[in-house]
Amino acid sequence: MSKEGSSRPHRVTSIDVAERAGVSQSTVSRALSGSETITEATRRRVEQAAAELGYHVNMRAAGLRKGETGTIAIVVIGREGQGPAAINPFYYSLLGSTCAAAAERGYEALVSFQAKEDELFGHYVGRRQADGVVVIGTATNRPAWDYFREVASSNDAIAFWGSPFDDAVWVRSDNFAGGKVAVDRLVKGGAKEIVFVGDPNSSQKQFRERYEGYQAAMEAAGLEAREPAVAKGEDRVTQGRNAVGQLCDSGASFDGLFFACDAMALGALEELASRGVSVPGEVGVVGFDGLGSGEFSNPPLTTVEPDFAEAGRLLIETAIAPREEQAERRVPVRLVERASAR
Repeated sequence: MSKEGSSRPHRVTSIDVAERAGVSQSTVSRALSGSETITEATRRRVEQAAAELGYHVNMRAAGLRKGETGTIAIVVIGREGQGPAAINPFYYSLLGSTCAAAAERGYEALVSFQAKEDELFGHYVGRRQADGVVVIGTATNRPAWDYFREVASSNDAIAFWGSPFDDAVWVRSDNFAGGKVAVDRLVKGGAKEIVFVGDPNSSQKQFRERYEGYQAAMEAAGLEAREPAVAKGEDRVTQGRNAVGQLCDSGASFDGLFFACDAMALGALEELASRGVSVPGEVGVVGFDGLGSGEFSNPPLTTVEPDFAEAGRLLIETAIAPREEQAERRVPVRLVERASAR
């Protein structure tokens, strides 16, 4: 075999780029890493040389040399005894937006579904498996949240969504504003006897905030805020169905329902239909979370939706920001008009 036939293609290196641009190899490294010590003219010359030669920076390797992994760990907490398929679809929407936000920042996402108390793991940063950790998921798994609360006490690079506690860095929807938006929409449709469905005293901190928004909006409209309708159930859909069933059986009058989450509202729509209650003719219904499945309910569910893209961005930024720059961050919400409210 000839020498020519056995030769391998030449791999372009930073040395080749340096020669093409007429600068040192260290200047190439600094120019392509965004160093502010390089003039704009030199940076453009280096970038042009790199483009002509087809040279690409191995960002992961560069990060490891600086002690960075180029990875964000995203933990999705579920209920013990239930698989990932049972997790609220809201968290899959949030997971997708968080992965997208990580990619936009040049990070890979390492996703882990966790539920069992003896299998929890959150020390990704300490073991140099990730540069930051984002924790999302059901607040009903208290052992899991207690575990990650302890992890947060010794790890600054962690951010939470849906946490049942306030003494760690979290990102949440603007739940108070969302509660007001929901009630205002029902009032606009003529509702006066509006009931909040959900337990403000549950582990879901956001339910309390949404109820407080409901109270404020009712007061502003000159209407009486009622005690929330609460019912037990193995999941949110069942809780919503049972709460509305109890409300109907009690003989209480109502013409508007604001649900703490969409899953409850979807169960309630089924119960109302089974009882022959017209929605929105007799009762207007508004949920909260922006679940895509609400588009296909009967009738399609009007809901308050957080800005998922902004939620993902804030979670990533909070997880990788220095502690002094971290803050309790709120994600804006908007009303998604469908057919369940007049």
